[in-house]
Amino acid sequence: MAPDRRRSALGRLTYSTAAVAVVTALAQGPAFPTAFAAPSPPPSPPAAPAVPPAPSGPDERRFAFGAFLDSEAEGLERLKEFSGWLGGAELRVGHTYLPGDLWSNIEGAHNFLDSWAKWRRAKADRLLVLNVPLMERNEEGVSDMGVRRLLRRAAAGAFDDHFRVLAQRLVDLGATDTVLVLGWEMNGITYTHRCGPDPENWKRYWRRIVTVMRSVPGQKFRFDFNPNRGRDAIPWPECYPGDDVVDVIGMDSYDQPRGMSFDEEVSEPYGLQFHVDFARAHGKPISYPEWGLYRNGDNDEYMLRMLAWMDEHKPLYNTITDYCPHGVWLCSDNPRSSALYRAVLTANLRPQPTPGPSVPLPNPPTAPAAPTPPTVPAVPVPTPAQPPTPAPTPEPTPPAKPPECTPAGLVHLLQQLIGAKSTACPH
Repeated sequence: MAPDRRRSALGRLTYSTAAVAVVTALAQGPAFPTAFAAPSPPPSPPAAPAVPPAPSGPDERRFAFGAFLDSEAEGLERLKEFSGWLGGAELRVGHTYLPGDLWSNIEGAHNFLDSWAKWRRAKADRLLVLNVPLMERNEEGVSDMGVRRLLRRAAAGAFDDHFRVLAQRLVDLGATDTVLVLGWEMNGITYTHRCGPDPENWKRYWRRIVTVMRSVPGQKFRFDFNPNRGRDAIPWPECYPGDDVVDVIGMDSYDQPRGMSFDEEVSEPYGLQFHVDFARAHGKPISYPEWGLYRNGDNDEYMLRMLAWMDEHKPLYNTITDYCPHGVWLCSDNPRSSALYRAVLTANLRPQPTPGPSVPLPNPPTAPAAPTPPTVPAVPVPTPAQPPTPAPTPEPTPPAKPPECTPAGLVHLLQQLIGAKSTACPH
């Protein structure tokens, strides 16, 4: 994807609750708000930092999610509004993009990162996701020959210092555990930092960058290798630089090309299923830094299936790209998908306790009549009946989830209710 602006960007779903919410939301409609040095040998990369465990507690069943709303500080203000639109849902992921026009901006100059780092430091379980261009003039249509020349220089260490400056800046700001999405969508043709013209030197360059950034004291960065879904210009595994310099394997997955079903997006070469399998084989968590609607318009089936896919496969994080034509809040072009996303993400994600059987209290016994002397006939005195103690009204049992379904069984239930195509739980 190559927008003019910087693109910047469920625990277990409650089936019946979310289904009712979706139907209600679709009936009401969504609510919307009023960018040549001589080669030197590359250093050996140090060991990758361990991925910290997910936070424990009531939210441990919920993966981290957020949205890309703007690269500048305004994106953080919009994140608060987006949370309000979702009924106060906690958005644990802040996602922004460094400008790729000049090296100084790729270094994070002009206080670009200050507000994002402050947001990250405010809560321990937040994730700051930062997309980092690997070349200046990143969206200026540099030719394949020009890219090859740049990659030869990069693999020889010509640009190392820019990434050392960026790493030190992040550490100084206290954003030491930032997730760095280096050279995203490298398998495409859009960016100067693309891999296709010279995959071997591209991989050497990636390794140099990670080595340099990990050498800065205090860093705990995680590096996200993030191709486009599908083959694109080059099969993305040909760009994979190695397990020792990758912490997360991401994928940008928009609803495209026109006419492709979600099942095809799953099964296509280098598609969603291949991505999950590849990451599992390499022992890495997955992510979806960019996803959203696109060539197939307001496709609520894609929206539903993508949410269910992420619920099933538990990415480290996901951030929907929320501007037209991709989004659900800033973009008013997708009312059905917007209502569906909003209903699912505002559904009650916490498990409800199942009440135990109610035990009615017995009525207290009636006191016996006092005995009377045998010589005097007893005059029966009626004993007032004690009013029975009412039994507590049992709380209703939460509705059961559909039988024989995986967590993605929500797809089946909601699609039946909103009239979408699929009629079976996907597996």
